Amino acid sequence: MSIEKLLTFTKEITRLLETHPGEENILTDGSKLLSTLVARDDWLPETFAQSHPTYYQQYLLYADPLERLSIVSFVWGPGQKTPVHDHLTWGLVGVLRGRERSTDYQKQADGTYKAMRTSVLLPGQTTAVSPTIGDVHEVANDLGDQVSISIHVYGANIGRVNRHVFEPATGAAKSFVSGYANTTVPNLWK
Repeated sequence: MSIEKLLTFTKEITRLLETHPGEENILTDGSKLLSTLVARDDWLPETFAQSHPTYYQQYLLYADPLERLSIVSFVWGPGQKTPVHDHLTWGLVGVLRGRERSTDYQKQADGTYKAMRTSVLLPGQTTAVSPTIGDVHEVANDLGDQVSISIHVYGANIGRVNRHVFEPATGAAKSFVSGYANTTVPNLWK
């Protein structure tokens, strides 16, 4: 395992934020950087790839000290999924292992949320979310018999952001702060 790939990505995405901070640049150029990172499943330490039998795990891999970005591994046990939720910031998602299904939701005039589009991501593929292009979705491990892992990059320390989960049929929102499953982060400078 070479954690150096994560260090290289962290440097590149931070430079992109400093030199081209616009959301459009981050979503397009950042997706290319993330595609390179998730193209090979040979760098994520096992500590940050452990599934839980009941619910998905969210492991912090890096958080910028100014909270401009965070990098997180999401580890999905067979069939596990999120509720319908928002992010309130831009986000990039790249599948490292397995298969991930994402369903986008759109708020309707009556306040309910309607499923609009479902896409399946395979290893090496990426997608983006943001309040500008669409920020509400449900994500699931599309495999019923094995773990899937995706790497997420957000324009904030996502584990500290007060976000919302939604009941699609009623539109009812509930605030939450996701936090992280881990208490330590990887040493990128081994």
